[in-house]
Amino acid sequence: MMYVLVGILALLAGVALGFFIARKYMMSYLKKNPPINEQMLKTMMMQMGQKPSQKKINQMMQAMNKHMK
Repeated sequence: MMYVLVGILALLAGVALGFFIARKYMMSYLKKNPPINEQMLKTMMMQMGQKPSQKKINQMMQAMNKHMK
């Protein structure tokens, strides 16, 4: 009975620790490699039929960076 309880606690601790390690790794990965850059944003806007100005691109990048933090 005691071995089962210790096993369950070890399993829960391992799952929690794995979750936090994976979360930290993904956050650092996304900081180093942002999913969208200015060139991608400009291309997407042109594909949607918009004429992207640098001001609009900067505003959208700031909004996305603010959302990521």
